[in-house]
Amino acid sequence: MKKKAPLILASASPRRRELLATLGMDFKILVPNVDETALADETPRAFAERMAKEKAYAVQADGVVIAADTIVVHADSILGKPADAPHAKEMLELLSGSEHKVITGVCVKNVEHSVVFSVTTQVVFRSLEEAEIEAYISTGDPLDKAGAYAIQGGAAHMVRSISGSYTNVVGLPLCELHEALVSF
Repeated sequence: MKKKAPLILASASPRRRELLATLGMDFKILVPNVDETALADETPRAFAERMAKEKAYAVQADGVVIAADTIVVHADSILGKPADAPHAKEMLELLSGSEHKVITGVCVKNVEHSVVFSVTTQVVFRSLEEAEIEAYISTGDPLDKAGAYAIQGGAAHMVRSISGSYTNVVGLPLCELHEALVSF
C-alpha cells in the first residue's frame, strides 16, 4: 500500500492556515523566505504566480507543497502590504468608492511535477468616510494585509460587492485549490 504524501503549506499567513484547515486535511507549515519585489514590466498576474512558485520551491519538503501569494490590484498597480498606518490610509482612500481586483497566485508541487495558476476576484468598495478609515486603521488589522484590508474581518462592511471567489479575497481560492490537489 502506497503511503500518502504529507501536505505542506508554505505560508506564514494565519488566514491561509484557517482556510486550508476547512478542507479537513492534515498539513504542516513551513515558512518560505523569498524576495517579494515585482520585476520591471511584470504584470500583476505574472507577479502573483511567480511569487507562489518561488515560495513553493523555497521550502525543502518531501510531500505536496502548497504556496500562494495574494495581491490587490487597483488601476493596474499592485497594492501590497502597507508599510505603516499612513500608507494603509492612502491605500484605503484609493480603494474607496472604486473597483479593484484581488489576484491569488497558487503553486502546488511535489517531486514529480507542479501546477501554477491564479484566480482573480473583482471587488467593489463603497465610498468610505475618513473617520471610518482611521477607526479601522487604529485596530491594526490592515497593517499586515495586501491592500490594507481583510474582507473576513473589520473591512467586511466596506465591500459593496464581489464577483468571484470569496476565499480568494481572504487569501486562498479553495475551490480551485481542491481541484488541483485532486490531481496530486
